[in-house]
Amino acid sequence: IWRPPPSVSQPQAEFKAMNPPMNPNAPSYPLMPAGGNQPVVQHTTVTIHTDPPKDYIIWSLFSFFYGNFCCLGLMALIFSVKARDRKVVGDLDGARIHGSTAHLFNIISTVLISLFIFSSIIVVISVKRQ
Repeated sequence: IWRPPPSVSQPQAEFKAMNPPMNPNAPSYPLMPAGGNQPVVQHTTVTIHTDPPKDYIIWSLFSFFYGNFCCLGLMALIFSVKARDRKVVGDLDGARIHGSTAHLFNIISTVLISLFIFSSIIVVISVKRQ
């Protein structure tokens, strides 16, 4: 019967002696490089993908053509085009600012034209009742 020489089984014994089982109660130490006394620094890179800023161009076109009350639809359209241009150039902060301004003008224009339409309906109904 063939048996391995004793030198073959010896590294396995050394390997087991070099790697004792982990003790969960042992304190943890920072990682040290092979030849120095400074801890190893691990870097983590986090990439955050933000949504591109909105330019509200479609809403601005509707505000311009159907509800250009006090030229607010025109102002919304101008700021929407500015926001789109800034977004194409790569200035996302500028695009976000112009987009929020266009959003504000669109909201004001929509509210004013809605109030105008509702008040016109109420006046027409009240005149027909008399």
